[in-house]
Amino acid sequence: MAASSRAQVISLYRAMLRESQKFPSYNYRTYALRRVRDAFRANGKVEDPKTVERLMEEGRETLGVIQRQEKEQSMMNCDLNTH
Repeated sequence: MAASSRAQVISLYRAMLRESQKFPSYNYRTYALRRVRDAFRANGKVEDPKTVERLMEEGRETLGVIQRQEKEQSMMNCDLNTH
């Protein structure tokens, strides 16, 4: 894997971990963190550039899902706390 690809993978990994930490619910948070770590561990030996790019695209999509779910859960938490 090229150095720039490696840096992008590490950056995506850190972003996914950072976003997963924001879940207010312990269960969601630990599940998301475990899934992110397991996925990166499972694909850590991939060398094929096309496969790496496909996995990166899947990771970026997953990051978007995590961000949307975290915001939705936070909003629900705020609504529950105001009533």
